[in-house]
Amino acid sequence: MVPVDDTALSVTDSRGPGRPVVYLNGSYAGQRSWRRVIAELGPEWRHVTYDERARGGSKRSADYSFEGCLRDVDAVVEATGVDQPLLVGWSYGAALAVHWADRNPDRVAGVVSVDGAVPWGLTGEQNQERIRRAFRTMRLGLPLARPFGLAASMTAAQHAEVNIEINEVCAALEPVLDRLSCPVRYVLASGANLGGDAAEMERMRASLEPVLRRNLNLRVSAKVGSNHTQILRKDFRAIAAAAREVAAERARKDR
Repeated sequence: MVPVDDTALSVTDSRGPGRPVVYLNGSYAGQRSWRRVIAELGPEWRHVTYDERARGGSKRSADYSFEGCLRDVDAVVEATGVDQPLLVGWSYGAALAVHWADRNPDRVAGVVSVDGAVPWGLTGEQNQERIRRAFRTMRLGLPLARPFGLAASMTAAQHAEVNIEINEVCAALEPVLDRLSCPVRYVLASGANLGGDAAEMERMRASLEPVLRRNLNLRVSAKVGSNHTQILRKDFRAIAAAAREVAAERARKDR
């Protein structure tokens, strides 16, 4: 367990000999979501996974903010001693990855964003109420979803506030993406998501296009057939391929 602030994080480090990869989870998911990607990349890489506060095996906290989660990335990197990690983030974790890379440009090898870190979000009072209403509806099912890594050890209201904040973070993401100087590869899903229909999700993904034209460090590695929820399970090979792309690009830059 790695202590940080008022909590402690469950961390797993394969200690492999190669490029370190730090995996950043979706909003309420746990580290086991990455097992197929890790198996595909193989033991020659160093794989570092962890559970965010109140997710998986990590302890609860009084602070579930995005900034708190960025401090968790700092704590895990410091505790494991990884140098120049490649950050692979899914959904919420993708936003963490690009923010951490922006703040630590000399400490990061690159980023793989898995259907996340795009400059679009549901903001404003109407959408905030929509999110709160959705989690109130799901409140009885959240404890049942926790053992499967689909919910956190939080109340429905806390789940909603995490979701509201990440929508605001993503809506303001464009300047962060414009500044990134490391290689970034996107693996984008298709179709709908829980809480968003297919058309809405495609508008979200399309918001990335102007940034791709401006910052050539950012590219789409693949657009896959699975949806946002299924992507780690069904398209792990595309994610591993994107990680290899970033590692190769980093190696070229370092020559």
